[in-house]
Amino acid sequence: MSDVSGKLKLGALVALVVGSMIGGGIFSLPQNMAASAGVGAVLIGWAITAVGMLTLAFVFQTLANRKPDLDGGVYAYAKAGFGDYMGFSSAWGYWISAWLGNVGYFVLLFSTLGYFFPLFGEGNTPAAIIGASVLLWAVHFLVLRGIKEAAFINLVTTVAKVVPLVLFALICLFAFKLDVFTADIWGAGTPELGSVMNQVRNMMLVTVWVFIGIEGASIFSSRAARRADVGKATVIGFITVLLFLVLVNVLSLGIMTQPELAGLQNPSMAAVLEHVVGHWGAVLISVGLIISLLGALLSWVLLCAEIMFAAAKDHTMPAFLRRENANQVPANALWLTNAMVQVFLVITLFSNSTYLSLIYLATSMILVPYLWSAAYAVLLAVRGETYQQALRERRKDLLIGGIALLYAIWLLYAGGVKYLLLSALLYAPGAILFAKAKRELGQPVFTRVEKLIFTAVVIGALVAAFGLYRGFLTL
Repeated sequence: MSDVSGKLKLGALVALVVGSMIGGGIFSLPQNMAASAGVGAVLIGWAITAVGMLTLAFVFQTLANRKPDLDGGVYAYAKAGFGDYMGFSSAWGYWISAWLGNVGYFVLLFSTLGYFFPLFGEGNTPAAIIGASVLLWAVHFLVLRGIKEAAFINLVTTVAKVVPLVLFALICLFAFKLDVFTADIWGAGTPELGSVMNQVRNMMLVTVWVFIGIEGASIFSSRAARRADVGKATVIGFITVLLFLVLVNVLSLGIMTQPELAGLQNPSMAAVLEHVVGHWGAVLISVGLIISLLGALLSWVLLCAEIMFAAAKDHTMPAFLRRENANQVPANALWLTNAMVQVFLVITLFSNSTYLSLIYLATSMILVPYLWSAAYAVLLAVRGETYQQALRERRKDLLIGGIALLYAIWLLYAGGVKYLLLSALLYAPGAILFAKAKRELGQPVFTRVEKLIFTAVVIGALVAAFGLYRGFLTL
């Protein structure tokens, strides 16, 4: 798992990528997708996602190899290409997305336990929030014991969570009915889904959510035993997860009709398997989900702390986030992260935030870091930086980076104005930490261009705050 110097090998890096991506999303995928789209739109959406996310995986692989000096992945690329404030915003947005995702995971975890213990309800009852809080701080103190130990536990849970997914795919393959799958290909029987274009657009945030974590290995690049393993782990992890996601989604549409799937309670995979084999199927998936979520929580707590620590190391974040404990764990970053998770867990009691609304917000926060990473890959290829005489390779990377950039822009459009404004509301307060980091260096806070960008973010945040107050925007 790691060598004598404590570095992470390829297996551990792949497990971090797969463990980050396979969390709760895949277990709720049948209902989440059916609520937005019919069979035809789902297939088109997966084709777009596969191409877009594969190019994004290649972007992270290329940047890991061509810029080995840039540790910390997503935020470092934005900073190197587009300046300090864009780098800070990428780190800040990624961090918020990661811990918001953890809040969503806790809600789904206790919603799943509600299948066995009704007092947990939909995961946002007082009993569920108390249980989630106890678990949150148990994970917190586990991670404080050391990154290597936590990464090893993540490796074990990643293997454990894949088993029920394989069983689900095999059972549903034999139970698959072509007449159910083809009954209403374009969703014409459900007019509220809208046009095929609308259906594809509406399912996009769900597809991005289940792939978040694709950059997991690049975040830990400074802890990798071999730099080349970072890119390999990204691509291996992506292909593995894509296969599982498409199988789970497409096979479910051949077991139950789109309206039936759309009406299921999450985790909807449990209900689909129960439909085929009875009660034990629901129990199997529920247990698998609980293991999966525990592993994903661990992955994301690690990623949250690491992104803030990496940003603090090169003065993008304030110095207090650089502090490590005796086990070389970024302790202050970890405390700040889990304090925010705790605050939002309490908020879910009063706002009745569902799993889906939390993941939509978390997904919208990560779109900006993805966009800047793709843009930086394009920038390197356009300038010819690091390519020397390798003209063919440069053209290939320009094409891949260009597709990834177009995909990231498409995702911002697919997310819609609502989530763009809510994102601005979460991005704006980050300027306080940015200003603190700049003052520590004795530098002016913003350049002229950064002032304009920050002004636009503040205007968006004010519109979002007004919208929440007046009720035309909701979480």
